Amino acid sequence: QVQLVESGGGLVQAGGSLRLSCAASGRTFNNYYMAWFRQAPGKERDFVTAISRSGVSTFYADSVKGRFTISRDNSKNTVALQILTLKPEDTAVYYCAASPRASASNYRVLRLYDYWGQGTQVTVSS
Repeated sequence: QVQLVESGGGLVQAGGSLRLSCAASGRTFNNYYMAWFRQAPGKERDFVTAISRSGVSTFYADSVKGRFTISRDNSKNTVALQILTLKPEDTAVYYCAASPRASASNYRVLRLYDYWGQGTQVTVSS
């Protein structure tokens, strides 16, 4: 069982930056692929980025490559998302998620993520 708590969202002007954090409970954090998904109003929850168990491999949606950076600290059971050059279309609720089953071939698959945080709102004004 893993409990996830996100923080760091807020209202930012376009071009600004934010750092989202996700704190995980449990002693087996490094058994999980970690990911961030986001959901804009009226839209489906979409994959944003994922990181492998060791943190060596990272993966990004095309729309965020070069602007978003995911990282994890297995000693602190945390995963972070650094967001640069925010755009209005980045406005969404951002969710941290954990999967014991994800791999480099299927990290985008939402249904593989068994544990979810409550979400943190990111709003980008133009």
